[in-house]
Amino acid sequence: MSVSPMPQQDVDIDLGRLVAAVWERKALVAGLTAAAAGLAFVVTGLINPLYKSETRLLIETREPVYSSNQTQQSTDTALDERAVTSQVEILRSTDLIKQVARDLDLSSREEFDPAAKPSALGDLLVTLGLKKNPLDVPAEERVLKEFNRKLEVYAVPGSRVIGIEFSSEDAGLAAEVTNALVDAYLSFQSGAKRENNTDASAWLEPEIASLREKVRESEAKVAEYRSQSGLLLVNQQDTIAAKQLSDISTELSRVRAERADAEARAQSVRNALENGQAVDSVSDVLSSPVVQRLRESEGNIRAQIADLSTTLLEAHPRMKGLRAQLSDVETQIRGEIRKVLSSLESNARVAGLREQELTAQLNALKAGSGREGEEAVELRSLEREAAAQRDLLETYLSRYREAASRSEPKALPADARVISRAVPASESFYPKTGPIIIVAALATFLLASVGVMLGELFSGRALRPSSALIREPSTVQAETVAVQSPVEAEVPAAALPAIANIADDFSVEAVAEQLVTDATPVAVCISPEGDEGSAAAVMLARTVAGDGLQTLLIDLTGSACPTELMAESMRLPGLTDLMCGDISIADSIHPDRLSSAHIIPRGNANARRAMRAIDRLPMVIDALTEAYDLVIVECGAADAASVARIARAERGEIVLTILRSDEAEVARFLAEFNAQGFENVLLMTPGHPTSPIGHRSSAA
Repeated sequence: MSVSPMPQQDVDIDLGRLVAAVWERKALVAGLTAAAAGLAFVVTGLINPLYKSETRLLIETREPVYSSNQTQQSTDTALDERAVTSQVEILRSTDLIKQVARDLDLSSREEFDPAAKPSALGDLLVTLGLKKNPLDVPAEERVLKEFNRKLEVYAVPGSRVIGIEFSSEDAGLAAEVTNALVDAYLSFQSGAKRENNTDASAWLEPEIASLREKVRESEAKVAEYRSQSGLLLVNQQDTIAAKQLSDISTELSRVRAERADAEARAQSVRNALENGQAVDSVSDVLSSPVVQRLRESEGNIRAQIADLSTTLLEAHPRMKGLRAQLSDVETQIRGEIRKVLSSLESNARVAGLREQELTAQLNALKAGSGREGEEAVELRSLEREAAAQRDLLETYLSRYREAASRSEPKALPADARVISRAVPASESFYPKTGPIIIVAALATFLLASVGVMLGELFSGRALRPSSALIREPSTVQAETVAVQSPVEAEVPAAALPAIANIADDFSVEAVAEQLVTDATPVAVCISPEGDEGSAAAVMLARTVAGDGLQTLLIDLTGSACPTELMAESMRLPGLTDLMCGDISIADSIHPDRLSSAHIIPRGNANARRAMRAIDRLPMVIDALTEAYDLVIVECGAADAASVARIARAERGEIVLTILRSDEAEVARFLAEFNAQGFENVLLMTPGHPTSPIGHRSSAA
């Protein structure tokens, strides 16, 4: 490795010296701070105070109380956000602002037209051509520009409320302008509605007159056609022919039902007579008064025969007379039944003749209904045209009456109402003297302190040498000779060449270059002096990762210094969780905050429980070497025996980080590792290119 001809010394910033320098110059810092505070007080006193007033509007759809569509209007959905935003833009419109400026004569106020009285400096700049002459712009535009600068219109989030703010040097004027702008806006809204109604009325008048004439002509055509075609109505819907056809159809249905009923009753009587069955069950027979009387006589005779049969024989004249009477009654009953049958048959024939007559009439009407149907189609077409014209006329008349009723100025309220009017402010909102003075004083104090600190840094008085070991080569040689004898008594001869070599480079960069050159898969770092050495291991990992190699650092220290320097959080799962079997290898790997390297942090599981499975670590390291070019295991202040449990001499390198240890301690460390089979040990001291300690120890 290359040897630097001169030692390079790292320096640290002495924070104590920076604070002391500020304290030494406290009079200057305090004076500047006081001067800035006084200047801020004077400047704020020279500034004209500004007062702000605010008015708030609620945007809502409003209709007159007598409006015909009031019920419908109350059910309308609320105005959306775009509608409210549109009203904000209307309030900022140029026409409204110009109207308010003219009504309040704002052009006569110097506050709204400062260019009307230019300063001497302004005139000089205009003369030299460095500034455009403001008087070239019309006065109305200058007032409009200043008005817009002082005006603020905004929509309150989550509502349909609009706020209008205006600032002015005059508190009364600020409130007056705000209220005047709101009044102009409400008047504009009402005027727009009134203008719409006026336009609607002017358009509807000739249209209504034209529609009235069209309706009259359409209705006259309907009446004329109905008279010519004979389609006269007997009620609101039916014509005479249609009414006749309906009546005949109804009568025909009734006659057919009567005929069918008469035939059915006659057939039932006929069947009873032909089959010799009793006809008492036939309703027409039972309803005959004659049959009823004959049945009563028959009953009486049969009762007498039954009474006399107990005392008289059949040949007795009395018995024969009664039986003759019974036979005569039965004959009369059969005669009456035949009369009933004849009557039913006569009724059926009459119903049939009536049916034939009605059928003929119905057929005649049907023959003429085709012609009437064609005429009815034309009639309905004329009626539809007349009805459409009449409906349109009624609609126009309703709209015209409604528009005419809204012609008064107060008849149409604006779609907004004032919920808070502006009042003159009692206090100015600008400038805020107290906060401005505090900010100016604080900013001056910080700037003065930073200036003093920068002076100390640039002068070198606030820089101090780094705490790392720094020695001149000649001094190192003398010390090496002075301590060589006692070391030789304790250290094997294999370790002495490393102590005698004083020319090797042992910086972090040199060690990184050595590991990259040798394609070392595993580097086990030992830091006898604690976290400072562990920080060097972090530097080594980042240096190798900066060369484009996939680098992983495993934190095996007790203090978790590498985890604190590289991981996003100290609570990330890591090595102890992996050794306890709580997570997988992939879940234990996390990216470095400041480089492309990765780290397996210390973890959150119980350390004693994790140490029981430490024998698994070599297998984990072997698996990680398949995915990474270099795996760095930072062991902290571990001894050689502990390192031997997790590292194998043939698979990696041992990196011993030395900061302040002397040669005797280094030799003892080397001897311990040589005793465990690690013949080659890389020595690394961060921040120094040369050292009295050799870069690599060798047993050869």
